[in-house]
Amino acid sequence: MEENTVRILLVASAFNSLTQRVHTELRERGHRVGVELALGDDLLRARVAQFGPDLILAPMLTSAIPEDIWSRHPVLIVHPGPKGDRGPSSLDWAIREDAPEWGVTVLQAVAEMDAGPIWASEPFRVTRCGKSELYRNEVSDAAVRAVLLAVDRFADSSFMPEPLDYDRPDVRGQLRPYHSQEYRRIDWSTDDTATVLRRLRAADSQPGVLDEILGRQYFLHGGHYEDRLRGYPGTIIATRDGAVCRATVDGAVWLPQLRPRRKPGGPATFKRPAADVLGPDLLAGVPEVPVTPFEASGRDTWSELRYYEQGEVGYLEFAFSGGAMSTDQCQRLLAAYRQACERPVNVLVLGAARDFFSNGIHLNVIEAAADPAEESWRNINAMNDLVEAILTTTDKLVISALAGNAAAGGVMLALAADEVWCRESAVLNPHYRLMGLHGSEYWTYTLPRRVGGDLADRLTRETLPVGARAAGEIGLVDRVAPGSAAEFRDWVCQEAAELASGSELADRLVAKKQRRAADEAAKPLAAYRDYELTQMRQNFYGANEPYHQLRRNFVHKVRPQVTPTHLLV
Repeated sequence: MEENTVRILLVASAFNSLTQRVHTELRERGHRVGVELALGDDLLRARVAQFGPDLILAPMLTSAIPEDIWSRHPVLIVHPGPKGDRGPSSLDWAIREDAPEWGVTVLQAVAEMDAGPIWASEPFRVTRCGKSELYRNEVSDAAVRAVLLAVDRFADSSFMPEPLDYDRPDVRGQLRPYHSQEYRRIDWSTDDTATVLRRLRAADSQPGVLDEILGRQYFLHGGHYEDRLRGYPGTIIATRDGAVCRATVDGAVWLPQLRPRRKPGGPATFKRPAADVLGPDLLAGVPEVPVTPFEASGRDTWSELRYYEQGEVGYLEFAFSGGAMSTDQCQRLLAAYRQACERPVNVLVLGAARDFFSNGIHLNVIEAAADPAEESWRNINAMNDLVEAILTTTDKLVISALAGNAAAGGVMLALAADEVWCRESAVLNPHYRLMGLHGSEYWTYTLPRRVGGDLADRLTRETLPVGARAAGEIGLVDRVAPGSAAEFRDWVCQEAAELASGSELADRLVAKKQRRAADEAAKPLAAYRDYELTQMRQNFYGANEPYHQLRRNFVHKVRPQVTPTHLLV
């Protein structure tokens, strides 16, 4: 083993956001990193023998690693709980109990689950949000700090991990049971809004809260406070942009997504916008209660869109569940963007204050459509309309601020702006091929313009995640800033204000208009769009295209038989 360089095999149940971030962070530090999905003990044994790791690291694992592996190789497990915490539902309990602080612990695999020697532990403040959002932000940040510390300690052969000892004052965790539906149940006739929100947030995005609505059983996904609407506890009192509002004993909450309970022997179900799942018959007589992005910014209510201004800077925030953007969501965002462009501001900042920027088209909504190919076509055209509007804005400086991850068309949406600012912890996946798509959103114009044709081809062909720092080094993004989501937002506001008041802004806008005109003269945007959509139409409507099966596998969470080849590097 070279000095300070470790050969690390990541073993994970899925190549999820945390695994991708750990993958990029370790590679950026010069470690040799391989990936193996936990798809079977024999497959894992074969991969370990083939890769020959110095260290096996499990960032996200829902099954045990065989004893014959951890007894021969050092295996470190990333557990989303403080020292001494044990069990499969750590974050669920933290949110249910409204814990102000939690932690991530890296411990060595032993026979007893989560009881091995401790290599590192990092605390974090628990933001009041859904479990998946907490996982992608505070948990991920703490996990990376703990993993990097543990790997450094592993490289230093003199370090001895700390045995788990509940007599130590800093070991405050405990063994907790699986957080089953018994603990998640909501009593709408007695539970107050705060209790309901904790139940909902602890189950987001999986497994959801099993509940009954109008005589039918559904899993509830996501929960947001409502500041004004009131009604009889348990009833659906309003809809908004696909979400439904349900009254509590002392207020109301918004439910963005539902998943029907699977019937015995029936097909698998998946999350969709709540109003789409319930349908017009069950929601007959329930009013649609809209809120404008400007109104939403001053209220404590659910809205996917918010708009506000600070001086000469406008902020258009969009936060879509899972980062996916349906046709309707793209159209609503486009309308809000056009309204923002009419405002007397010089700089316009796009992106959520925390969590996802965008992951492109909404595969779940497409899967549920009567004609998935036709809905795919509508969705990609709606994305293109939005990107085109940004690309052709010449009287404002537009900034994409990525507080969280982006993928596929969501990356290309960000690249439509004049500048891309990225939080250091964000992970980008600038490719489409894993879904069997050529891709659109004008990427054949914006991506080579930023990184050059050869690198654009490599990024889309290799289909590996790119960390924010690496993205900055290759020019995929313009600026990278460290810190939490809140610290990143403060930095964005400060830098945007300086741009808006700077003496060079007028010259930049003139240069922007000139460059857009020159680019249009050389090759019209319509030519890029036509070329891309010709390829996409074939992907959507052509015979023997892999897209539809790959989409079904993604939506229904079909596990691959073996680790995909693009991860075997």
